[in-house]
Amino acid sequence: MADKIRVGIIGAGRIGKVHAESIAYHIPEAEVVTVSDPFVNADIEKFMKNLGVKKVTKDYKEIINDKDIDVVLICSPTNTHSQYSIEAANAGKHIFCEKPIDMDIDKIKETIKAVEKAGVKFQVGFNRRFDHNFLKVKGLVKEGKVGDIHVVRITSRDPAAPPAEYVKGSGGMFMDMTIHDFDMARYLSGSEVEEVFAYGTVLVDPAIGAAGDIDTAVVTLKFANGALGIIENSRQAVYGYDQRVEVFGNKGAVEVSNDRQSSAVLSTKEGVASEKPLYFFLERYMESFTEEKKQFFAAIKNNTAPPVGALDGLKPVLIAKAALKSVKEGRPVKISEIDK
Repeated sequence: MADKIRVGIIGAGRIGKVHAESIAYHIPEAEVVTVSDPFVNADIEKFMKNLGVKKVTKDYKEIINDKDIDVVLICSPTNTHSQYSIEAANAGKHIFCEKPIDMDIDKIKETIKAVEKAGVKFQVGFNRRFDHNFLKVKGLVKEGKVGDIHVVRITSRDPAAPPAEYVKGSGGMFMDMTIHDFDMARYLSGSEVEEVFAYGTVLVDPAIGAAGDIDTAVVTLKFANGALGIIENSRQAVYGYDQRVEVFGNKGAVEVSNDRQSSAVLSTKEGVASEKPLYFFLERYMESFTEEKKQFFAAIKNNTAPPVGALDGLKPVLIAKAALKSVKEGRPVKISEIDK
């Protein structure tokens, strides 16, 4: 491998651009040499060229077949993730894949087999694990500061609902949005989810319901270690991006609140006021997008296991499918019913 890790990015949409920028500006040990997207236009070409990307193409196979590319970042639509991952693995390339690997469990397992057979590194883009707040919570839990975990509580609310057209191809709220929370629940608890009971409804946008999805949900989890989890989701919080967690145990509790533009609090006779939470995930989690790739590249350089492996990509999908089944059938669903 050359001094710099040579990266190809498949997909030049919003998340592909985020990754390209973070590598160009914040990760000197890597460089993006090629970006592919079937909808390449002059604006995408200009954006990538300004970042120093040498080649922009419509054909992703130019990345897969380039022997000089070490790593493939898969930022394309979800229904291509497993296919591109398998092709990249067969070509001997390390893979960073945005979540989910696939919405089909069998295809995820095929991907895992291909990665293991090829002996390449594979990381899933659960970036919230690398957020400064959640890292601190994980550290304190790992040190035993809260003792034995009793409850993990996660609040995740978007500032505005996505268009109904987006919803139709997203796999639904549990697969598109809550999947991050399912991963965070596993991460913070240090335990696997065994059972899910979920309620879901449409309170934000009737068009989302017409598209066959929900926009508001409460999910309860039972972990293998005996702890319980509570996840509360909404597609619209009018005050901004609401991202909070709490871990409660027999020795205490740790919680983190929202990041804001500043920590200034104004107190007057009229009341006490602070700034609203940062508006959306690009503002809230930008540093985590850089940190997740830094750790992935370090795993490649040092030949160690990536921090978020392929199995970490499978488990939240199983939980998401169990949650959807629970909403539809109005009962608790065991993960063993999904992963047969």
